[in-house]
Amino acid sequence: MTQPPEALVARGSDALPTQSDHISTDPATPDSFLCPAQDIFDAPAVESALVTALQGQTDPKVIRAAAVAVLAQAQMRGRTAIADAFTKSPFAARPTTRAYAWLTDQIITSALGVALDHLHPLPNPTAAENIAVIAVGGYGRGEMAPHSDVDLLFLTPYKTTPWAESLIESLLYILWDLKLKVGHATRTVKDCLRLAREDYTIRTSLVEYRYLEGDPDLAQSLADLLWKDLFKSTAPDFIEAKLAERAERHRKQGGQRYVVEPNVKEGKGGLRDLQTLYWIGKYVNHVRTAAELVDAGVFTQDEYNTFHKAEDFLWAVRCHLHLITGRATDQLTFDLQVEVAARMGYADHGGRRAETHYIKAEPMLTRLLKRRKKARAPYAIAQNRLTVADETLFLADKLNMLRIFEEALRTGTLLHPDAMRLLANNLDLI
Repeated sequence: MTQPPEALVARGSDALPTQSDHISTDPATPDSFLCPAQDIFDAPAVESALVTALQGQTDPKVIRAAAVAVLAQAQMRGRTAIADAFTKSPFAARPTTRAYAWLTDQIITSALGVALDHLHPLPNPTAAENIAVIAVGGYGRGEMAPHSDVDLLFLTPYKTTPWAESLIESLLYILWDLKLKVGHATRTVKDCLRLAREDYTIRTSLVEYRYLEGDPDLAQSLADLLWKDLFKSTAPDFIEAKLAERAERHRKQGGQRYVVEPNVKEGKGGLRDLQTLYWIGKYVNHVRTAAELVDAGVFTQDEYNTFHKAEDFLWAVRCHLHLITGRATDQLTFDLQVEVAARMGYADHGGRRAETHYIKAEPMLTRLLKRRKKARAPYAIAQNRLTVADETLFLADKLNMLRIFEEALRTGTLLHPDAMRLLANNLDLI
């Protein structure tokens, strides 16, 4: 199989800017997209169209229908621009996922403007009627495939007022009419802290929150209290919960790393595994982006680059799957493998189909006896993985770079990350 040149192009940085002490706002700057931001969403043109469509209208149903018509056209135009640009650069996953998130931002804030100005105007709101609209989960991270869900948190200072309930309802109806799959919750800051303490799914979604619109001080208060009163003191519990969640997810997916029709999101070694790694790193080190984990000493730059490249590839495949099927599809089935490979420019050769290049046989280790033997010097077994006990002794004989794999087979263990890092850093000895 021949790998297309686009696969070798260096990728951009993380989806979110570094803002450890402030609420995050935009998923990306417009100049980081695959095509001009104006081609994705022409804000002045959309605003002008909304003014014309809504002028003189007083019936809420008419207002909502007119707004949906304008925003649906803008949404279709933006999605077409992104998809066309992605077709020309089929490995440029990061700018593509940013662009979809940014387009969604523009649609939501425009719809909110209609709800505020035309459906539920409130000239003199009280402090109790402040509201902040926050993106959470993958959308909060600023990463979206073409048909990803949109997860929103409506944050209020106290008990939700009737006006806020009506505003949120109208906004949601517009978004639903636009065929967006919206997950939503309306909570106070106090509610968020209580529920996040009880529910790890809610807590995980708040690790990657992003302010969209409304009261920025209210959003900032949530950010401050989450880190101060919850995240800072509960890292061990969070790690344990996410690892247990990962194990259960792997079990449901069949528990195999090497499958012929993988799920690129939920499968073993898929996007969710990388995200779990990043969630834990961000939670423990109080950072907002995965790139910051290099400075925190969690990864070396080379290790992060490897993860980054793998993540880009998986996101590219996932985006192609969504565009091919017209829905949120994450299973890389046999028939879709052919279409995805063609879109990404992979060519058949040597009697093998292009997509079979990445299919590997099941590891021999799974066929060994479950009872493992003790490791010989200079090796040791830590956390049920083979590692190097004496680095000086190990590096003194370059043949140990090969013997370690023989020892892994003999003991029936996989290599410990520390051993893999040692090998990667000393390949020049071979």
